Amino acid sequence: MKKITLTDRLKYAFDNFMAKGTISLVAGLALVSALFILTTAIFLVITGIKSPDNPPLSLPEAVWSTLMRTLDTGTVGGDTGWIFRLFMLFVTFGGIFIISTLIGLLTSGIESKLEELRKGRSRVIEEDHIIILGWSFQISTLLSELIIANANHPQRAMVILSNEDKVEMEETINKWLKFKYRTRIVCRTGNCSDLGDLGLVNIQNSRSIIILNPPSESGDINLIKTLLAITNIPRNDQKSYHIVAEVQEEKSLDIIKLIAGNQVETLLKNDIISRISVQTCRNRGLATVYMDLFDFSGNEIYLISEPSLVGKTYREILNYYHESSVIGISNQESKPELNPPKNRVLQSGEKLIVLAEDDDISTVSALIPDINENLIVSEITKEFQPENTLILGWNIRVPSMIKMLEEYVCPNSGVTVVANLSKEETLLEENCPNLVKQKVNYVQGEPTEKSVLESLNLAQYNQILITSSDQVEPELADAQTLVSLLQLRHLIKKNKGNQAIITEMLDAQNQDLAAVAKPDDFVISERIISLIMAQIAENKLLNQIFQELFDPEGAEIYLKPVTNYIITGESVNFYTIVESGNRQGESVIGYRIKADVNNKAKNYGITLNPPKSNLIKFTDEDQIIVIAES
Repeated sequence: MKKITLTDRLKYAFDNFMAKGTISLVAGLALVSALFILTTAIFLVITGIKSPDNPPLSLPEAVWSTLMRTLDTGTVGGDTGWIFRLFMLFVTFGGIFIISTLIGLLTSGIESKLEELRKGRSRVIEEDHIIILGWSFQISTLLSELIIANANHPQRAMVILSNEDKVEMEETINKWLKFKYRTRIVCRTGNCSDLGDLGLVNIQNSRSIIILNPPSESGDINLIKTLLAITNIPRNDQKSYHIVAEVQEEKSLDIIKLIAGNQVETLLKNDIISRISVQTCRNRGLATVYMDLFDFSGNEIYLISEPSLVGKTYREILNYYHESSVIGISNQESKPELNPPKNRVLQSGEKLIVLAEDDDISTVSALIPDINENLIVSEITKEFQPENTLILGWNIRVPSMIKMLEEYVCPNSGVTVVANLSKEETLLEENCPNLVKQKVNYVQGEPTEKSVLESLNLAQYNQILITSSDQVEPELADAQTLVSLLQLRHLIKKNKGNQAIITEMLDAQNQDLAAVAKPDDFVISERIISLIMAQIAENKLLNQIFQELFDPEGAEIYLKPVTNYIITGESVNFYTIVESGNRQGESVIGYRIKADVNNKAKNYGITLNPPKSNLIKFTDEDQIIVIAES
């Protein structure tokens, strides 16, 4: 074996030095350059080499003269005296090989740093910020709502971490957000389940974390890995994380709770969309109510403490607020109660659940309720009839929608599913067993084809639900949905039908294309999930309230005929309507004017939480919006 020589060791040391990176190379070359300049300057002073026309150089002057010649090769052109010229030519060549290399390294280092910044790999120095992990078309809605929610906190930042390119994310966000905003939006590229990448976004100092979980073959595996990574990074303030996560499959809930416990608020996305779709198809206008309720631009749900009302019954409390609508009571030791019994007494430490434009105006009013007893309806006849539902298209949520309809409809009802996949008939039989109130019928056919729709005898259906396919890309799925909607609307108009149509879409950006439809054809999409996630990111206690609102066994939102509550034809204040609903065991939160259902400027006739002293003149076709058991 060849003996290791000093030359070999020096070469090896040089190789290791060159492999240390830009910062080490720049520091090393800067030191070599300084030594070269200082050594040549000392040599000039000691030897007395100088230009014949100038006096001998002092050490500072020699250092300066040498430095100028290493930086600028043209400086040597003005030298005189051949010895001085030859020595300065040597210094200039040294500058070319050493100083120029140093400058080149500095340039390369700056370019590398700019490239690193472009890739989004620098650390975020923010505190009390909102972090969004992942990327999907939900980002548009999330950012828009969170910007509105944090309008009073312009210094609060929102940080996005995903595998997408940083520059592309920023360009997409600028395209989506077409309004001016002051909130800082910071994008970083990285793996959401990587501890190092999570450290880039300073996750341990975050205010809340939203984890997006778009459909994929791996299901909730990536979500579980991300939660494991987050919980392995201790917070700096020793508090719990505030995490909001989309969950694809119900079977994942147990392991998620095992990992993150009370630190995570889960949204079972498919279940929520199914429930909202089913509820909406049976209540025209309910989708508009949900959108108004879940976004930050109108009325929102707040939890407030009111010690002065402790000991009073729920029935008494309802009329104590003029500009807010009380909808329930929250107790820390149990789940929230929406529309509790009339004689439910508010206990010390409990909070009221109210609907208001702002929590600052949710205060007890000094106004005395003026209730017109002569207009209150005392007896109501409730009639329930079998219902026929038509579901056009197929996705993973269709079986669950049918099972949820079973919880609402009367016996002898029916459901017809139209899809162009033969295997789905078997899936329906496997996933919808033991239906008592409904009979399921499957029709194989393409829902976008007019001939298929014409063969269905549309007049027999009370409501029609157009689902969005999960087997193609979102853009194509939404395009197919729009075609089905247009065909359906044309046939119903031609046959002078009046069925309620609910259209489910995926991408909120495509909702404007559905403007050709009537308001009853309101688009249900993942936009609603985004709105709910934004609400829970601001207040985690809202998750339990929303779960109660979607649960068919609890209180839900209904639009009911105004004739159930008052005698129409005369102006009446909202106190009177609230009292009438209260006597029927319902919490009144708004109304819908039939004459304005086509007026977008008037929110399609929907008014939530009106001042209770306002006088309104209703017709028999108008509706009252309530939270009730059924």
